[in-house]
Amino acid sequence: MACPICGQMLAHQDEQLVCQSPECGHTFPSSRSVPILINEANSIFDTSGFEADEETFFRSNHPIHEWISEHLPDLSCNVSAKRNLETLAQLLKARQKPVRVLVVGGGVVGAGLDELLEDSEIEVVETDASWGPRTQLICDAHNLPFKDDAFDAVIVQAVLEHVLDPQRCVEEIYRVLKADGLVYADTPFIQQVHGRQFDFTRFTRLGHRRLFRHFEEVESGVTCGPGMALAWTARYFMMSFFQSKRLRSAASLAARCSLFWLKYFDYYLARQKASFDAASAFFFIGRKSPAILSDRELIADYQGGF
Repeated sequence: MACPICGQMLAHQDEQLVCQSPECGHTFPSSRSVPILINEANSIFDTSGFEADEETFFRSNHPIHEWISEHLPDLSCNVSAKRNLETLAQLLKARQKPVRVLVVGGGVVGAGLDELLEDSEIEVVETDASWGPRTQLICDAHNLPFKDDAFDAVIVQAVLEHVLDPQRCVEEIYRVLKADGLVYADTPFIQQVHGRQFDFTRFTRLGHRRLFRHFEEVESGVTCGPGMALAWTARYFMMSFFQSKRLRSAASLAARCSLFWLKYFDYYLARQKASFDAASAFFFIGRKSPAILSDRELIADYQGGF
C-alpha cells in the first residue's frame, strides 16, 4: 500500500497507517480492522464518516424486505461475466507467481467473480468506498492507495458509472498495473439511476472503449443486453408515477414479477452486433499498453446496427 495523498510508503503504528514522507506524514485510521485510506482533498468521502459507520452506496434494509427481494424474480442478467472472468483467470494463471488482483468496488461479490475469488493461486485485494461484507480496504478509486506496478490485474465491475471522474479512475488503474497488466471492466450503457446520489455516467460501446484507450483490447462485448434494458426501463416507467416509497416499491414488485422473462432474450441478443446500440452494459478485457488507441481508430470500430 501507499499513501493516497503523496504516494509514499506507509508504516503501521498502533492501529493506524502513517505516511513515511516527512513532507506529508498523514495518518490513516482503521475501523473494523479495515484501513481507511482516503485523500479527503480529492474525494466526496470523509474518513470520519467511515469511522462512524455511515452508509454510502450500500444501504441496509429491513430483513423482511431483504428476504422478499431475494425470492422475487430479478430483472437483471449478466450473460457473459462468468465466461469473461474465466478467461481472465486463465490469462492470470499463465503469469509468474504470485499473482495479485485488485477489485475496485469489491464490497460485494460481482457477477461471475466467485470462482476467481476462491482460486488459491490468485491473491485478491477487495476495496470499496462503502462498507460491504467483503470490504478489505476503504479507498476512493480517484486516488488508489497502492504503489505503481503493484497488480497483475484490476477488476472494476459496475463501478465507473458511480465515480465523478471515470477517466481519472482508469488512469489510476493503469498506474497500479504492471507493464503487461490486465483490466476487466463491466460498465452500464442503458440503465436508469440505481445509486441515488452516487450515480453519474453511462457509456456506449465506443465511449467505453475510449475510456480504456491506453489498453490493448483482448476481448469486449455485451454483458447485459437489450432485454434487460427494456425490463429496467419498463420498471422505472411504472415507478415514475409515484413519489411514495411504498407505492414505488409496489410498482417495482409488479415489474419484477411480470417482466423478468425479458432478460432471457439476452442469451441470444448479446451475441448479435445489432444489440450494441441497445445493450444494458458492456465489458472490456484489456492489456496495459504504451500505445494509445487514436480517435480515428475508435470511430472506425463502430459495429452497431446502422
